[in-house]
Amino acid sequence: MMTISYEYEGALYVNLTNRCDCACVFCLRHNGHKGSIYADDLWLDHEPTVEEALDDLLARDLPSYRELVFCGFGEPIFRWDDIARIVDALKAKVPGLPPVRINTNGHGNLIHGRDITPEMAGRIDTLSISLNGSTAEEYCAVTQPRDGAAAWEAMLEFTRLAARHVPHVVMTVVDKDKTPADIAADRALAERLGATLRVRAYIPD
Repeated sequence: MMTISYEYEGALYVNLTNRCDCACVFCLRHNGHKGSIYADDLWLDHEPTVEEALDDLLARDLPSYRELVFCGFGEPIFRWDDIARIVDALKAKVPGLPPVRINTNGHGNLIHGRDITPEMAGRIDTLSISLNGSTAEEYCAVTQPRDGAAAWEAMLEFTRLAARHVPHVVMTVVDKDKTPADIAADRALAERLGATLRVRAYIPD
Protein backbone atom coordinates (compact mmCIF):
# COMPACT_ATOMS: atom_id res chain seq x y z
CA MET A 1 0.00 0.00 0.00
CA MET A 2 1.57 3.30 -1.03
CA THR A 3 2.03 6.16 1.39
CA ILE A 4 -0.11 9.19 0.52
CA SER A 5 0.05 10.79 3.95
CA TYR A 6 2.32 10.31 6.95
CA GLU A 7 2.82 11.88 10.37
CA TYR A 8 5.88 13.65 11.69
CA GLU A 9 6.21 15.73 14.85
CA GLY A 10 2.51 16.47 15.11
CA ALA A 11 2.06 17.46 11.45
CA LEU A 12 0.51 15.50 8.60
CA TYR A 13 2.54 15.34 5.39
CA VAL A 14 1.00 14.69 1.98
CA ASN A 15 2.98 12.79 -0.67
CA LEU A 16 1.48 13.44 -4.13
CA THR A 17 4.39 12.99 -6.53
CA ASN A 18 7.89 11.61 -6.92
CA ARG A 19 8.66 13.97 -9.82
CA CYS A 20 11.40 16.54 -9.30
CA ASP A 21 13.33 18.91 -11.57
CA CYS A 22 16.38 19.02 -9.26
CA ALA A 23 19.02 16.56 -8.10
CA CYS A 24 20.14 18.15 -4.83
CA VAL A 25 23.47 16.83 -3.57
CA PHE A 26 22.07 16.18 -0.09
CA CYS A 27 18.89 14.42 -1.26
CA LEU A 28 18.37 10.93 0.17
CA ARG A 29 16.99 9.77 -3.19
CA HIS A 30 20.52 9.60 -4.64
CA ASN A 31 21.56 6.57 -2.64
CA GLY A 32 18.66 4.28 -3.36
CA HIS A 33 16.55 5.34 -0.39
CA LYS A 34 12.83 4.88 -0.77
CA GLY A 35 12.00 6.94 2.30
CA SER A 36 13.53 9.02 5.03
CA ILE A 37 13.36 9.64 8.75
CA TYR A 38 9.74 10.64 8.13
CA ALA A 39 8.42 7.45 6.51
CA ASP A 40 9.92 4.17 5.32
CA ASP A 41 8.63 4.09 1.76
CA LEU A 42 7.55 7.22 -0.08
CA TRP A 43 7.89 5.92 -3.64
CA LEU A 44 4.44 5.96 -5.20
CA ASP A 45 2.97 3.17 -7.33
CA HIS A 46 1.20 5.97 -9.19
CA GLU A 47 0.42 9.59 -8.50
CA PRO A 48 -2.73 9.57 -6.40
CA THR A 49 -5.76 11.23 -7.91
CA VAL A 50 -7.45 14.11 -6.12
CA GLU A 51 -10.15 11.67 -5.04
CA GLU A 52 -7.62 9.15 -3.68
CA ALA A 53 -5.82 11.88 -1.76
CA LEU A 54 -9.06 13.20 -0.30
CA ASP A 55 -10.18 9.73 0.75
CA ASP A 56 -6.86 9.23 2.52
CA LEU A 57 -6.90 12.63 4.23
CA LEU A 58 -10.55 12.63 5.24
CA ALA A 59 -10.04 9.28 6.99
CA ARG A 60 -7.76 11.09 9.44
CA ASP A 61 -8.61 13.41 12.33
CA LEU A 62 -7.29 16.45 10.48
CA PRO A 63 -7.98 19.10 13.17
CA SER A 64 -5.73 17.15 15.55
CA TYR A 65 -2.61 18.01 13.53
CA ARG A 66 -0.68 21.23 14.00
CA GLU A 67 -0.11 21.61 10.24
CA LEU A 68 -0.96 20.00 6.90
CA VAL A 69 2.18 19.88 4.73
CA PHE A 70 2.42 19.07 1.03
CA CYS A 71 5.91 17.62 0.77
CA GLY A 72 6.64 13.95 0.13
CA PHE A 73 9.45 12.45 -1.94
CA GLY A 74 9.29 14.82 -4.91
CA GLU A 75 8.49 18.42 -5.81
CA PRO A 76 4.84 18.90 -4.82
CA ILE A 77 4.36 22.02 -6.94
CA PHE A 78 4.17 19.78 -10.03
CA ARG A 79 0.69 18.97 -8.65
CA TRP A 80 -0.27 22.57 -7.82
CA ASP A 81 -3.64 22.49 -9.61
CA ASP A 82 -4.55 19.33 -7.71
CA ILE A 83 -3.26 20.73 -4.42
CA ALA A 84 -5.56 23.73 -4.89
CA ARG A 85 -8.53 21.40 -5.47
CA ILE A 86 -7.63 19.29 -2.44
CA VAL A 87 -7.24 22.31 -0.15
CA ASP A 88 -10.53 23.82 -1.36
CA ALA A 89 -12.34 20.54 -0.69
CA LEU A 90 -10.79 20.15 2.76
CA LYS A 91 -11.61 23.73 3.74
CA ALA A 92 -15.21 23.10 2.71
CA LYS A 93 -15.53 19.79 4.54
CA VAL A 94 -13.31 20.03 7.63
CA PRO A 95 -14.05 22.60 10.35
CA GLY A 96 -10.83 23.51 12.13
CA LEU A 97 -8.53 22.47 9.31
CA PRO A 98 -4.94 23.15 10.44
CA PRO A 99 -2.70 25.65 8.61
CA VAL A 100 -1.52 24.47 5.19
CA ARG A 101 2.13 24.54 4.11
CA ILE A 102 3.92 23.60 0.90
CA ASN A 103 7.60 22.64 0.92
CA THR A 104 8.88 23.56 -2.52
CA ASN A 105 11.97 24.34 -4.58
CA GLY A 106 10.28 27.52 -5.76
CA HIS A 107 10.13 26.59 -9.43
CA GLY A 108 6.32 26.64 -9.60
CA ASN A 109 5.99 29.45 -12.12
CA LEU A 110 8.74 27.94 -14.27
CA ILE A 111 7.07 24.52 -14.19
CA HIS A 112 3.58 25.78 -14.97
CA GLY A 113 4.42 28.61 -17.34
CA ARG A 114 2.35 31.14 -15.39
CA ASP A 115 2.38 33.00 -12.08
CA ILE A 116 0.62 30.62 -9.73
CA THR A 117 1.28 32.66 -6.58
CA PRO A 118 -2.03 34.62 -6.63
CA GLU A 119 -3.82 31.26 -6.63
CA MET A 120 -2.24 30.49 -3.25
CA ALA A 121 -4.03 33.37 -1.51
CA GLY A 122 -6.54 32.01 1.01
CA ARG A 123 -5.32 28.46 0.43
CA ILE A 124 -1.72 28.32 1.61
CA ASP A 125 -0.60 29.68 4.98
CA THR A 126 3.12 28.95 4.72
CA LEU A 127 5.50 28.41 1.81
CA SER A 128 8.86 26.84 2.63
CA ILE A 129 11.21 27.42 -0.31
CA SER A 130 14.61 25.75 -0.66
CA LEU A 131 17.27 28.44 -1.09
CA ASN A 132 20.47 26.46 -0.57
CA GLY A 133 22.79 29.17 -1.81
CA SER A 134 23.28 32.94 -1.95
CA THR A 135 24.58 32.98 -5.55
CA ALA A 136 23.47 31.32 -8.76
CA GLU A 137 26.71 29.35 -8.88
CA GLU A 138 26.33 27.95 -5.38
CA TYR A 139 22.64 27.23 -5.94
CA CYS A 140 23.23 25.31 -9.15
CA ALA A 141 26.12 23.35 -7.63
CA VAL A 142 23.99 22.26 -4.67
CA THR A 143 20.56 21.75 -6.26
CA GLN A 144 21.57 20.80 -9.84
CA PRO A 145 18.31 22.09 -11.36
CA ARG A 146 17.17 20.86 -14.77
CA ASP A 147 16.96 24.45 -16.03
CA GLY A 148 20.30 25.62 -14.63
CA ALA A 149 20.69 29.30 -13.75
CA ALA A 150 17.20 30.04 -15.07
CA ALA A 151 15.86 28.00 -12.15
CA TRP A 152 17.75 30.24 -9.70
CA GLU A 153 16.19 33.38 -11.17
CA ALA A 154 12.77 31.73 -11.27
CA MET A 155 13.04 30.70 -7.60
CA LEU A 156 13.93 34.25 -6.52
CA GLU A 157 11.05 35.76 -8.49
CA PHE A 158 8.63 33.11 -7.21
CA THR A 159 9.61 33.96 -3.62
CA ARG A 160 9.20 37.70 -4.18
CA LEU A 161 5.76 37.24 -5.77
CA ALA A 162 4.59 34.67 -3.21
CA ALA A 163 5.32 37.08 -0.36
CA ARG A 164 2.44 39.21 -1.68
CA HIS A 165 -0.10 36.41 -1.37
CA VAL A 166 1.05 33.93 1.30
CA PRO A 167 1.18 35.04 4.97
CA HIS A 168 4.42 33.21 5.81
CA VAL A 169 7.18 32.70 3.25
CA VAL A 170 10.27 30.96 4.57
CA MET A 171 13.47 30.16 2.70
CA THR A 172 15.54 27.23 3.94
CA VAL A 173 19.18 26.20 3.72
CA VAL A 174 20.85 23.00 4.87
CA ASP A 175 23.76 23.69 7.22
CA LYS A 176 26.14 21.21 5.52
CA ASP A 177 29.43 23.00 4.67
CA LYS A 178 27.93 26.40 5.50
CA THR A 179 29.99 29.09 7.24
CA PRO A 180 28.45 31.83 9.41
CA ALA A 181 29.18 34.27 6.57
CA ASP A 182 27.31 32.01 4.15
CA ILE A 183 24.31 31.89 6.46
CA ALA A 184 24.37 35.67 6.87
CA ALA A 185 24.38 36.14 3.09
CA ASP A 186 21.51 33.69 2.72
CA ARG A 187 19.51 35.49 5.40
CA ALA A 188 20.05 38.89 3.79
CA LEU A 189 18.89 37.56 0.42
CA ALA A 190 15.77 35.97 1.92
CA GLU A 191 14.85 39.17 3.72
CA ARG A 192 15.28 41.25 0.56
CA LEU A 193 12.69 39.03 -1.10
CA GLY A 194 10.20 39.38 1.78
CA ALA A 195 10.93 35.99 3.34
CA THR A 196 12.56 34.76 6.53
CA LEU A 197 15.42 32.24 6.68
CA ARG A 198 15.38 28.88 8.42
CA VAL A 199 18.56 26.83 8.74
CA ARG A 200 17.92 23.06 8.53
CA ALA A 201 20.23 20.45 9.99
CA TYR A 202 21.88 18.11 7.50
CA ILE A 203 20.57 14.53 7.83
CA PRO A 204 23.28 12.02 6.88
CA ASP A 205 22.06 8.93 5.04
